[in-house]
Amino acid sequence: MQNSEAMALSAALLAVAGELTQRIHDGVVARGFEGLRPAHGFAFARLAPGGATVTELAAHLGVTKQAASQLVDEIVRKGYAERRPHPGDARARLVVLTARGRACTRAAEASAAEAVRGWSAALGEDEVRALGQRLARIAPYGPVRPAW
Repeated sequence: MQNSEAMALSAALLAVAGELTQRIHDGVVARGFEGLRPAHGFAFARLAPGGATVTELAAHLGVTKQAASQLVDEIVRKGYAERRPHPGDARARLVVLTARGRACTRAAEASAAEAVRGWSAALGEDEVRALGQRLARIAPYGPVRPAW
């Protein structure tokens, strides 16, 4: 692959990722979840399974513990998450999504599904499924971090 082709592919992937992030965010807002930024969704993805400490969230987002703590303060204040005692470490606090945070996560999932349906209309469902499989083969293992 020529350098120019690699650059064009890179640009296309980045454009799709950026548009997808924005469409998910717009869909969340349209469903009544306000006061959030796209970066909050990356935090929600880490908190959704069963919560996380601020240290774990910082590692997931690729930010300092101080930055993660500020983000947690913000989503707690807005009612999307709460701090609870950590069941395995008396010194730590676990940050978990509230019912509102879980509903917001479901809204993001629905928004993502709408965006991908648009891809299916353009490419066909089989092509989109194949695209997903191919991207999964080359995607790095680990969290998807926001482009702060």
